[in-house]
Amino acid sequence: MAEGLDLRDGAAEGIDELADTLAEFLVRHPKTLVLTGAGLSTASGIPDYRDREGVRRGRLPIQGPEFRRSPAVQRRYWARSMIGWPVLAQARPNAGHLALAALESAGRLGSVLTQNVDGLHQQAGSHAVLELHGNIHSVLCLGCGTRVARALVQEQLVDANPQVAQAAAQPLPDGDAQVEPEFLDDFTLPVCSRCGGTLMPDVVFFGDNVPAARTASALAQMEAADALLVIGSSLMVYSGFRFCRLAHASGKPIAALNLGRTRADDMIALKIAQSAETLLPRVARLLDAHAAPALIDLINERGVF
Repeated sequence: MAEGLDLRDGAAEGIDELADTLAEFLVRHPKTLVLTGAGLSTASGIPDYRDREGVRRGRLPIQGPEFRRSPAVQRRYWARSMIGWPVLAQARPNAGHLALAALESAGRLGSVLTQNVDGLHQQAGSHAVLELHGNIHSVLCLGCGTRVARALVQEQLVDANPQVAQAAAQPLPDGDAQVEPEFLDDFTLPVCSRCGGTLMPDVVFFGDNVPAARTASALAQMEAADALLVIGSSLMVYSGFRFCRLAHASGKPIAALNLGRTRADDMIALKIAQSAETLLPRVARLLDAHAAPALIDLINERGVF
């Protein structure tokens, strides 16, 4: 099937034909760079930020500069995270993550750039992964630079704030949760065990920039790639959209597997509106991509290959 098609919800063809089309794309472009977004992880139980039109849900997120200068903002963040982070901690890779790991192992992909901070690509067995926005399971001290596991900070939070630990709240993206203001009045902030400094998750907050070295590495990966495949991202955030602009400017084809519109729809050569956890395992099977031995039992249990 020729590129330049927009295949919406499998209406034009069956799911197997859609898988054929994407498999052919990867065969023609064996150094494809994969860019993933929140839509890939929704099947793992992690909420995403936007609807199918790319419109953001809910209130604006905490901004990085606000977090660093305001203890009140820090209390709001950590109280919400204390309730919401366990959703991420318990999340497991879905069939889409597993299929990408298998495709990488089989040499059918170049590398993976992810806008997600959930660490599920690595859990699934992918190795060539660059996390553009960091990893929510790591926490940084703004005073001395010490990094600690988010799980250890959770223990500190629960011990210091038992009144919040039992609160029920709606989970939000990236370990956030909807917490009412009254929970924040007596909330005790976590501090660095080494210097007593302010702790901040080791992620790129809204209002902050991706670190320069990480950006340079990502741009080098785009330069080395022969195509770009976007999975589960509306591309409304510039840190992801820029790779579509670069690929388009250099004449490298762009494919997208996404349920809904993207900011780069006018640049995309192949658009498939289908869920990643449904389509990618079929693509992996067509390309004879076998998972690492440690994942075989999980894959068989979930029936995705």
